[in-house]
Amino acid sequence: LLLDDYFLNIAKNYQESVRDLVGVAVKAGVPVPGFSAAISYYDSYRSAVLPANLTQAQRDYFGAHTYERTDRDGIYHYSWYTEA
Repeated sequence: LLLDDYFLNIAKNYQESVRDLVGVAVKAGVPVPGFSAAISYYDSYRSAVLPANLTQAQRDYFGAHTYERTDRDGIYHYSWYTEA
């Protein structure tokens, strides 16, 4: 839906209000999981680069999935287990 101009404009116009609402609710101890998840999804959707390095490291550690770096080209794998 965010690819449609109508819905994209609504999201852009009301994002600050949703952020304010979530902030006030969190400070008051009122759970608003739907609003919180919605603004988090919106942020992840519109961000070109996200801080997923922890997730990449965990995947590499548990399954040798490899990872990419933002400062160098290539695919990397760290040798997590060293023999003593």
